[in-house]
Amino acid sequence: MSKDEIYASDADATRPFEFNEDVARVFPDMLRRSIPGYAASIEAIGWLAARYVRADTRCYDLGCSLGAAALAMRDNISQPGCSIVAVDNAPAMVERCRQRIASKPGDGAEMAVVEADIRSVDIQRASMVVMNYTLQFLPLDDRVALMAKICHGLVNGGIFLLSEKVVDEDDSIEALLIDLHHEYKRRNAYSDLEISRKRAALENVLIPESIAAHRTRLGEAGFRHVGVLLRYFNFVSLVAIR
Repeated sequence: MSKDEIYASDADATRPFEFNEDVARVFPDMLRRSIPGYAASIEAIGWLAARYVRADTRCYDLGCSLGAAALAMRDNISQPGCSIVAVDNAPAMVERCRQRIASKPGDGAEMAVVEADIRSVDIQRASMVVMNYTLQFLPLDDRVALMAKICHGLVNGGIFLLSEKVVDEDDSIEALLIDLHHEYKRRNAYSDLEISRKRAALENVLIPESIAAHRTRLGEAGFRHVGVLLRYFNFVSLVAIR
């Protein structure tokens, strides 16, 4: 696993964050050291796949990066005739995702990795859809239509897992959560300079919302049941059932 030292370099200090080859190369380390509870969210995806994926349906990993969620689904699906579509618009991520999946063969659902904008993907006959820290990178105006498309593409009883960085509606709690997240990064060997530079790079690139905003949007999209599955500081996984 290559170590994430992207924002330790002055050369990268002022660049907006993007999912390029430099990020793809260190992405597993970046996730491990930056997102509290990330491993738990991947484990939960596997458990949900075992419970909700139905025979002869599709699963989608939208914004798949290196395919962790897609592989978690594949390794836990027990129903026959299933397929998994993993989608990302970053060429570097798609290439490494394909390599990773090829290096981890399995006997489960068929898998396809597609380079495309997730907003253009046709969701059909799905029993499970995952967006693990992906929606936050889309413009706010595009989020309603995508949630509605996902809900419409799920079979009745199908499940959607949405993991996001969120903001708290209480300013004092939000300040506490930010401080705790920064402390988490320090304890994972990021310097204060790296933390500051990364936060600046994500400004206007990652746009978080409150849990209430996500709940409202998912309900309006047509999901019958919406709830919080996991939370660790300001990182949340929600589940929505059609």
